[in-house]
Amino acid sequence: MADTTRDPLRVGLLGYGIAGRVFHAPLIAATPGLRLATVVTASPQRREQVTREHPDARVVDDAEELWRAPDALDLVVVASPNSTHVPAARAALAAGLPVVVDKPLAATAADARALVDEAARRGVPLTVFQNRRWDGDFRTARRLVEDGTLGRVTRFESRFERWRPTIKPGWRESGAPAEAGGALYDLGAHLVDQAVLLFGPVRGVYAEVDRRRPGAQVDDDAFVALTHANGVRSHLWMSAVAAQLGPRLRILGDRAGYTCHGLDGQEEALRAGGRPDAPGWGEVTPDRYGLLGAGDDVRPVPTEPGRYQDFYAQVATALRDGTALPVDPRDAVTTVELIELAHRSAVEGVVLPVPAG
Repeated sequence: MADTTRDPLRVGLLGYGIAGRVFHAPLIAATPGLRLATVVTASPQRREQVTREHPDARVVDDAEELWRAPDALDLVVVASPNSTHVPAARAALAAGLPVVVDKPLAATAADARALVDEAARRGVPLTVFQNRRWDGDFRTARRLVEDGTLGRVTRFESRFERWRPTIKPGWRESGAPAEAGGALYDLGAHLVDQAVLLFGPVRGVYAEVDRRRPGAQVDDDAFVALTHANGVRSHLWMSAVAAQLGPRLRILGDRAGYTCHGLDGQEEALRAGGRPDAPGWGEVTPDRYGLLGAGDDVRPVPTEPGRYQDFYAQVATALRDGTALPVDPRDAVTTVELIELAHRSAVEGVVLPVPAG
């Protein structure tokens, strides 16, 4: 590997679809100390996009070119379809290259666990891109929970709802188990991760999982209830068929509650070509602040700025200085375990206990 005390860390990006092009590439390019060195995509259209948007990056057709010359990179980012996450991450680990894997880490908890174990055995850093931990609304909610403003929290409600009644082609709508498609794996991976990060281990899972759109192969409408070991109940909704959207977050404590509406704006800004190093990135205008208080005594509370850029900044620091990675990959294993239990609960129609350990 290069002398990372002075040189930018050279990043290889696998995939230039929505995840690679909209999220990873611009975040990597905006992070001091990182350089987007190589992008893997076989699509002629996407190769042209890479050349136009990141002209200094080399474009290759096949990830095998990365594994044949691992000394040319310092970090690999797996942003290709879900079915490729595990084999691509294993190849990176075998090459001795630190790796970031987009969520979900794997289609099954067994595969996720094996991957984390392999990284530990090889002593190669592995982390998972859970960017929604840096949403402004979630950062605000986390602060209010941790500083005691809400008192003892009893209920956490969280939604990622959309109105997309027409099925779009692509692997995310595929019913093949290896693709880990559907709302639970896509949106639920964020919601479950956030709930566990806020309130800790889960002892029971109940879920309702449906296919609402004609011809749907995967779930597009789901509800998950988590009972945490500390007594908090998390109610999570994820949907592509919500004709009217509920609150993004509602948290109820014995002192106060917090409610906010609307999705964090960073994804929309990235899709529009924005960069997180631009002035005002992630800031929320006062008309979109959430409400804090109890009964009739409520007031707007400023929303923390969204900071997706912090993920890759922490990755760079971890690789240079040996500090903690931004997301413990074992958290991602827990998320997949809970998603698997949610699918089982929906089939069986019962609350399922979470196995100890």
